[in-house]
Amino acid sequence: MKKTDKANAGKADAPETPNPASDPAQQRIWLAGLGAFAKAGEEGGRMFEALVKEGIARQRKTQAEAQQKLSEATQRIGAFASGLSAQAARPWGGLENIFEDRVAKALNALGVPSSRDLDALAARLDALERRVQALAGKDRGTARAAAKTAGKKPAPKRTAARKAAS
Repeated sequence: MKKTDKANAGKADAPETPNPASDPAQQRIWLAGLGAFAKAGEEGGRMFEALVKEGIARQRKTQAEAQQKLSEATQRIGAFASGLSAQAARPWGGLENIFEDRVAKALNALGVPSSRDLDALAARLDALERRVQALAGKDRGTARAAAKTAGKKPAPKRTAARKAAS
């Protein structure tokens, strides 16, 4: 091979790197990168631990904020749900009244007494019980007198047959 071919062959294998000395700005950036790399190697362990601590603190803060947002959302949803249940109860209450009225009419048509009828009957029964007790109290006085006289037995009379037997 020729001398120029040998020189070109070596250059094809290795990429060309810019000379940092050619531009002062490039040289400063290059040196800053090398300095950061060296510092990271020296303080890597300490910096890693500091980053872990900061990460833990951020995680706790984020979890606390998320928990607060979750509890606020839960309260809002609870209030919304109770409002919905109150709204849903109103139409059901009206429907319930209609159903009760129709059942009461059907039972009345079959001759089944209503709760008012049963309440009135219970009141009449209570009044009758009081009257019976009052009358029983008056009758007790006459019954006691009769029991006293019934408790006394008259002396047996001697009859003629007994006389004859004696």
